[in-house]
Amino acid sequence: MKQLTFILIIAIFLGCKQNSKSEFIALGSDKISIRERKELNQNILNYVKYNSDVLALTNVTVFDGKGNPAKENQTLIVENGHFQAIGQSSKIDIPKGATTINLKGKTIIPGIVGVHNHLHIPRFPFVGETASKLYLASGVTTIQTCGSASPEQGVELSKKIEQGKFIGPNIITSGPYFTGKGGNPNMIIPRDEKHIKDTIQYWTKKGVRWFKVYRHTTPSDLEIIIQEAHKRNAKVTGHLCSITFEQATNFGIDGIEHGLNSTSDFRKNKTFGICDGSREYIDELNIDSEKVKRLQQLMIDNNVFLTSTLAIYESSVPNRAFADERTLEVMSSFLKSQYSERRNNFDSQKSSDNLRERRLKRIMEFEYQFFKMGGTLTAGVDAGRHVLPGFGDQRNFELLKEAGFTNEEAIKIMTSNGAKVLSNSEVGVIENGKKADFVVINGDIKKNIRNVELVFKDGYGYDPKLILKDMNGKFGE
Repeated sequence: MKQLTFILIIAIFLGCKQNSKSEFIALGSDKISIRERKELNQNILNYVKYNSDVLALTNVTVFDGKGNPAKENQTLIVENGHFQAIGQSSKIDIPKGATTINLKGKTIIPGIVGVHNHLHIPRFPFVGETASKLYLASGVTTIQTCGSASPEQGVELSKKIEQGKFIGPNIITSGPYFTGKGGNPNMIIPRDEKHIKDTIQYWTKKGVRWFKVYRHTTPSDLEIIIQEAHKRNAKVTGHLCSITFEQATNFGIDGIEHGLNSTSDFRKNKTFGICDGSREYIDELNIDSEKVKRLQQLMIDNNVFLTSTLAIYESSVPNRAFADERTLEVMSSFLKSQYSERRNNFDSQKSSDNLRERRLKRIMEFEYQFFKMGGTLTAGVDAGRHVLPGFGDQRNFELLKEAGFTNEEAIKIMTSNGAKVLSNSEVGVIENGKKADFVVINGDIKKNIRNVELVFKDGYGYDPKLILKDMNGKFGE
């Protein structure tokens, strides 16, 4: 009997080693956890407030990220960075030795999954070291960079974070932008089909799984980019202009950025394959019209997601383009001077024209309709101007609410929908067995998503105040 028991234990151990996807081995009614948290560099541990293998978070309101109504008075058991039990506090047993955190009056949401979250801003090809800290401190635990100005540095930073050597969200990297003649010369302007294929082959071998096409990309190039990327298990998204949403959808694109603001389908005098034509549509188009719904339905039928970037558009609206106090504290003197110059220009105009304000509302309407029709709407900050990494993601939540989305819907857009398009079923939701990347909000999220108290990622509870304390004046140096 002893020999049989020993053989069974060895068999279980070998089974664990051979199947890296296994998370539990069932023995009767018991479960043996084989998960282990990654080890972190001591410099990162300085920002960690909770560092326990087993956590019990009690008496908290939970949004699950799937769009379901929030549940109050919940207890969550987290073991080695994964949810083990979730339910009413009166019905959950707290394991012996667990670190218990009473979160009464507070809110938990899944870690934000940003899918338009660059590691660069205008004039700064790479701000990854500071951006990654801002993202995490704001509750953003996974990002997709959606085009990279410095892809090599992005890949390297992603590896360092994965290895526990640097602080930040999990980074899903993307390759350099593709564009066409007349486009940004710092992007890839394909010479021929071989140039496209060689570029995609090079970056996918480095682990990149996303490519972004930009405004001047030609239809023929886009077809090749999509075909080659899909062949190599990579995806393609785009900030479009020369190509319409309809054309890109029929070519097989995976996602489209910026919504109505980059829709060239309704431009007058539009030349095929050229970024031209007038933009009256953005002011005159009936969002509820059949031709708009037909386009959105085509995207939905072909599983093309749409990414909302409301915060960056808002920053160009004169009566809305104001930086808050925390943003001004983090920005470098150079970025603050740029902001002051823009603000002075806005103020000196003294114009009652609210054209961009009306356009923002119409962009919101387009996104709301797409979501209500069943489309997969995601969100990202697209950092720039005074809209900073992480802070801008939080502002997106507030703007989605202004657009008419409920708290539950806005959180779903920013969490599980992002995880869906990244094909990562382990994050974006609060659910037994899933990765426990989540955010603790001090108070009611309906009132203030910016009041982030704790951010949990990979089994560690980070203190945002400690992270931000070291960021004063450093972003954009």
